[in-house]
Amino acid sequence: MKKSILTNREQEVFELLVLNKSTKEIAEFLGISEKTVRNHISNAIQKLGVKGRAQAVVELIKLGEIQIS
Repeated sequence: MKKSILTNREQEVFELLVLNKSTKEIAEFLGISEKTVRNHISNAIQKLGVKGRAQAVVELIKLGEIQIS
């Protein structure tokens, strides 16, 4: 099994982002604050070396980390 680039929580956040959920909706769904959601997104963007959420999503799809259903 390959090692994921993202933590489990970062992956959950991005899986919800591709379902077009807002930061607020993700926070409510996961039971965490909006700031924590933004921190997870920011950490993932840094790890991937990209400039924003959209680029991060594209990169994660290319890497097979997340899927669009």
